[in-house]
Formats: sequence, structure tokens, C-alpha cells
Amino acid sequence: MPTHPDPLPYQDATRPVDERVEDLLARMTLEEKAGQLFHSMLMMNADGTPVTETDGSMLPYTAPELIEGRHLTHFNLLGTYGAREMARWHNAVQEMAASTRLGIPVSLSTDPRHAFTDNVGASFNAGAFSAWPEALGLAAIADPELVFRFADTVRREYLSVGFRTALHPQIDLATEPRWARQSGTFGSDAKLTGELVQAYVRGLQGEELGPDSVAAMVKHFPGGGPQKDGEDPHFPHGKEQIYPGGMREHHLEPFKAAIAAGCSQMMPYYGQPIGTDWEAVGFGFNKGVVTGLLREELGFQGIVCTDWGLLTDSVIFGEPHEARAWGVEHLSVAERTAKSLDAGADQFGGEQCPEVIVELVESGRISEERVDASVRRLLREKFVLGLFDERRYVDPEEAAETVGRADFKAAGAAAQRRSLTVLTDGPLPLTGRPRLYVENVDPAVAAAYGNVVADPAGADLAVLRLRTPYEERPNRFEAFFHSGSLAFPEPELSRILALLAAVPTVVCVNLERPAVLPEIAEHAAALIADYGASDEALLDVAFGRAKAEGKLPFELPRSMAAVEAARPDVPNDTVDPVFPHGHGLTV
Repeated sequence: MPTHPDPLPYQDATRPVDERVEDLLARMTLEEKAGQLFHSMLMMNADGTPVTETDGSMLPYTAPELIEGRHLTHFNLLGTYGAREMARWHNAVQEMAASTRLGIPVSLSTDPRHAFTDNVGASFNAGAFSAWPEALGLAAIADPELVFRFADTVRREYLSVGFRTALHPQIDLATEPRWARQSGTFGSDAKLTGELVQAYVRGLQGEELGPDSVAAMVKHFPGGGPQKDGEDPHFPHGKEQIYPGGMREHHLEPFKAAIAAGCSQMMPYYGQPIGTDWEAVGFGFNKGVVTGLLREELGFQGIVCTDWGLLTDSVIFGEPHEARAWGVEHLSVAERTAKSLDAGADQFGGEQCPEVIVELVESGRISEERVDASVRRLLREKFVLGLFDERRYVDPEEAAETVGRADFKAAGAAAQRRSLTVLTDGPLPLTGRPRLYVENVDPAVAAAYGNVVADPAGADLAVLRLRTPYEERPNRFEAFFHSGSLAFPEPELSRILALLAAVPTVVCVNLERPAVLPEIAEHAAALIADYGASDEALLDVAFGRAKAEGKLPFELPRSMAAVEAARPDVPNDTVDPVFPHGHGLTV
């Protein structure tokens, strides 16, 4: 930041935040203001240096181009890296921002990083961070105090590397069994989701937002669960959101709880509501939803940031993707931008076109006062989080000591064990050192519990780990979003059932979505559900060394016909489920 004999008012930490905001806002050009309205993406080199070249396959611009050339100061980091390297990169990016005319600090955000899912469009696996069950697993435990401790751990690890905004929690209700995003939710129960999100927000932000907080960007308002056919609205064939069961208000309940807890940011969803009295446009363009419902009716005063990629077409993994401008596909980029600002959005996720804002103001379509209203909110949060003062830089050595700290990892491992859900118990808990045949389990881990054999014919017992089925999608980005049928296809099902017939088998199914598994449930010696758990966690529970406490966070349907007949906005709506919501045995 340029030095001055005396600090300018916005640089003076002794002045009130609102005074500092107004002073800085008055000094900004229209181009600098426009840059604040974009929350884009960055990647880093493995050694902690900023990326200064790009081939355009994921990101169209480098960090210098965005910070120095386009005046952006909000970014989410893509990819998994070491803690020390992330901290160094964060500091390098902050130094880049400090050298600009006004020295506005960068706000760095991230998708979830503390579990097992690895989807570049939604979350990253834990890597160096402590590993916990997915949000579904936290819901299976149903303990708000645990969720608070989890979120507080996330806060500490994030702060150490410089993340100041969490692009989570995700509090959509898991009411459409086929929807790809369920693993990031707290399941189908609105009341429980409300209790857990309040604990989560307090764990991230504290009692009020301040220098030791990570801001919570709660998503996806007003609830993204009721997707037609369970398809995901990242993609054109999944854009429609429907409410045939009349449960629209029910999906709002968790968001009311999040607002009451003081969440600082909110992300509207991509979905286009069909057959309602809301305008049939994506929620990021929907004035009745963002201004009428969120701001005026529910009283939310924080930052509204759209989901990623609403305005411009993009290239992801070298493949073209149209803008997620559902219902306004016919509008130009400038018209979409104006409509979203009119709707009440403050910031555009995954976009970097501030020149469009400048054009809208200079043409008179959007007033500079409207831009100022959003920039004021965005700058205020930077000041409150201490980014202009003591929290601008982080210590890479402290980051290396904090991220993945032994007690954080132990707490995550304990939560993995608690979250496991015993659906049928059969011979559990296991005893002795049986001859074990394992599939999708590390044989070296299994050797601590039994004598591992290579052929099920020579085994006393088998342990088989499975994942919820999904349909492969040809698009490289969409392939990360597991969608479609939940039933085990042939010949895989017959192969599984042959193993279950040959040897008593403990089956563990990872429920990123509600698997259809009536035959497996009938023939497994024992059936366990996991939501992100290590092999050690599973075997500790199977052998009685740890106690599973999980209860199903959604029902497990009996057939795909039952799934297709269910109403996507109604929780647990399939006929005659194999296991009901809340089922779970204690062994």
C-alpha cells in the first residue's frame, strides 16, 4: 500500500468502521467499485506462488490481471495444496493487492475442505486439513455441540491459511433422492437442519463477526432440494425447480434459522422455479425472492452473492458451458447483470467482467448509488474482519502447525466413527481374528483386525465397501456431479449378491445419495452406512472398538419406481422405503 505521512481515514484503525467505509468509497473510481462486485476464482502453484500464466482451460485470467487490471478483491481458491504453501500464496496475493492504488485487501474464500468428497464444482477432499464426515454424517449424529466444535475447527484451520469466507454451510433439504448435492446437506429434516446451521454459523463466525471470524456464506436460498428429476441446475437439463407437494415454505425454515444466527452472507441458487407465483427465472435474477423474500420479509441485511457463472459462458476442462442464466438466456450479459442487481444481488460469483458494470452505469441503466450500496456492504465486511489491519497477512509456519493438528484430526476421526449408521447388525460386533476377505478396503488396515485372505472361499467373513450408484455423464465437469439412477446395475448387483451368498459379508455403503439396495440389505450379514469414514473407522465399529451412533438423515427407497413417483419437495416421500428416515441400530 502506498505510504502516507499520516494515515488516510480509511487506513486508521482507531476510526469507526462506517467512517472508514465511507472515506474509502469516496476515493474509489467507478472501475474500482465495479471490481468489488465480482467474486472470482484463482489457482496457485504447488510451491505457493501465484499463477501468472493460464491456458484458459479453467481460469481465463491470472491473479495479476484480476487484481491489478480488473480491481477484483474477492476470490475462491480452487485445488488442494499444503498448508504452508497456501499461507505463502495468500500473503503473495495480499502483497499484490497492497501495491494497488488504494491497497484494498483480498478476501479469500473456499468451498468445503474437511471431508471426503472431491468435486471441483462443490468441495475438496480434506488433504492437509482434518478429515470429518460429510455434512450428512454430522446430521446422522444430530449433535449441535459437535457441529459447533467442527465449525470452530474449520474456522481455526481456515484462519491460519487466510480463508476468511466459507462458501458453506449448505442447508438445502435432501428431498429429491436423485439430486447430486445431498452429501453437502444436513439431510431431509428441516428442524434438525435449522439447529445444526445455527451451531455451524456460531462456530465459524463467533457471537458476532470480527477479526477472528470466518464469514459464513449460507446456501442455496431459498432451498435447492426440489430439483425436477433430481437433475442439477449447474446444467441446462437440471434448471427447473418444482413444488408439486406445496412444501415451498418448508424449505425456507433452515434459512430463517441461519439468519437468526447472524450469517453474514447468502447465496441464491441457480434453480428456475416452475409453477409458482415467483417469476420463472433463476433465483439469482429473482427480485421477488432476493429483495421481497430474503431482504424485506426475512430481514437479511448481509451480502448476497450469486452462485458461480450466471452471466457469461465459460470453458471448464476445455469444454464449453453456457451461462446458468435460467429463464433469462435470451438476455445479453449486460441485461442479465442489470436484472440481478435489480433483484438485489451484491456480488457475482465466478465472474470477472467489471467493464459490464461500468457500461451499465455510464449508460444510465444502473445508478452509481446502486453500485455504492453493494460496495459499501462488501467493504464493511473487509474492515470488520480485520483485513485492513491486523489480519491482512498470515504466518506460514503457524499455518503448518495448525492445519491438520493432532487434536483436530482426532476429533474428526471420532466423528467419523460416531456418524456410521448400522442398518442391520447380524453378527456385529465381530470378535477374535477372523480370516477376512476385503474389497475396497485397504488390506494393510484390515490386517490389524483379522487375517486377510485373497479368496472369499478361504474367508470366515468378508468386508465390502460400496458407493451409491450413479449414471456416468459424458461431460467432464458434469461427471463430478453424481446423478441419475440410485439402483445397483447389472452385472454389478449379481456379482455383489454372489459374494454375499458365498461368505457372510459386512457391507458398508457410502451414502452420498440414498442408495436403492433392497437385495443387498436382505442378504448382507450386516449393513452399515457411511458418509465419509476411513477404513479404520469402519473396522473399529464392526469389531466393537468404537460405537456407531448414526441415524439415517433420509430414507432409503425400495425402488427407482418409488423414487420417480415421489414429490421432489416433500421429505421422505417414497412408498415403503427399505429403511425409514431416522433408522439406525446401536451395537
